[in-house]
Amino acid sequence: MYPNLYYAFKDLLGVEIPFLKVLQTFGFFVAVAFLAAAYVLTSELRRRERLGLLSPVEETMVTGKPAGVSDLLISVVIGFILGFKIFGVFSNQGDWRDYILSARGNVVGGILLAAAMAGWKYYAKKKLALDQPKQEKVKVWPHQRVPDFTIMAAVAGLIGAKVFHNLENWGDFVRDPWGSIFSASGLTFYGGLIVAAYVIIRYARKKNINWKHLVDSAAPALMLAYAVGRMGCQFAGDGDWGINNSAYATAPTGKVYKIAPAQYKEIIQRDSVYFTRQFGNLDHVPHRYYEKPVSLGFLPDWFFAYSYPHNVVNDGIQLQGCNGEYCSALPIAVYPTPLYEIIVCGLFFIILMAIRRKVTTPGVMFGIYLILNGLERFFVEKIRVNTKYDIFGFHPTQAEIIASLLVIGGTVLIWYARKTNNVKTV
Repeated sequence: MYPNLYYAFKDLLGVEIPFLKVLQTFGFFVAVAFLAAAYVLTSELRRRERLGLLSPVEETMVTGKPAGVSDLLISVVIGFILGFKIFGVFSNQGDWRDYILSARGNVVGGILLAAAMAGWKYYAKKKLALDQPKQEKVKVWPHQRVPDFTIMAAVAGLIGAKVFHNLENWGDFVRDPWGSIFSASGLTFYGGLIVAAYVIIRYARKKNINWKHLVDSAAPALMLAYAVGRMGCQFAGDGDWGINNSAYATAPTGKVYKIAPAQYKEIIQRDSVYFTRQFGNLDHVPHRYYEKPVSLGFLPDWFFAYSYPHNVVNDGIQLQGCNGEYCSALPIAVYPTPLYEIIVCGLFFIILMAIRRKVTTPGVMFGIYLILNGLERFFVEKIRVNTKYDIFGFHPTQAEIIASLLVIGGTVLIWYARKTNNVKTV
């Protein structure tokens, strides 16, 4: 595992660059996911614009106006927040995600960057100022709004992910509301997807952008972003893994090896303190026995069971001979579910890109995305650790419920789109 890029460069390239410790692996892949999604979305919107399926909106802009008080205040606020966090990260020793959502930072750094950004805004506006500011009408194409979509998706997605996580873990929220809200330990993807989708579609309607073509364009981008984001989970070891594979245990060095069912019970008893802390009761430790099939002998054992050594959340037991900040590995290997999702969603992205020119009814593409995404998440939940509900004798997780609704919603959207739209070649 690579908790931050320092460990990745050290292990893969044999070089030690202390500065890279501030660049957390999870955060790096999240940033890459947003950039990759923005690129794919921009490309697809441009294609639909060339085909005449999306049109620009004429807007009035004022040019030559010097910086006003609101411009400077916005620059000061943004500059202070960025400086407060960026300069403060150099002295931060904890988890990067927890730090970003905490009240910790560097006040001097915030003041310096706030002053710098306000000064630059004032200078840039003054340089372009005219004796008499004038109004101009410009055409703004949908693809030019992708930066707006990206920022809204990031903010609304974070809020939605946090809200849905706290709803899923209501007991923890009631015990510590403030800590649950401002800790980055729990984020629910579907909560982010639902809230972000609502905010963006609302914005698109306001800007006269055909929402069906917009969501169709976003379908491949969302699938790619999810796959890349899961790379961050896998490579950092952020705790978002599967249940125990009781066919494998972890050696003191972190390497997995095969065990018999009786050995599994012995290890559970040996590390009872750890498992009791994690699951409350040794009789409720989720696991499933699955030994690598002979027909898949070409695959490594860690494809079926992984111990996540040196994981970023320091979950597990002490690794032999390791001295440092990240020296834990899981005592029983688990199913590496982020790896499975990377592969499946990566293939789904390729499929969506391959069929996007053949799907001719606006809205159907996004319906297909919802079905594929829902199916993938529903089945991976079978081997993931999650809070379960008790509904009429059934015990689904929140993700299973939402995944089922996504499949149903995708099916309904395809039916509705085909019923209400004329077929057009896209």
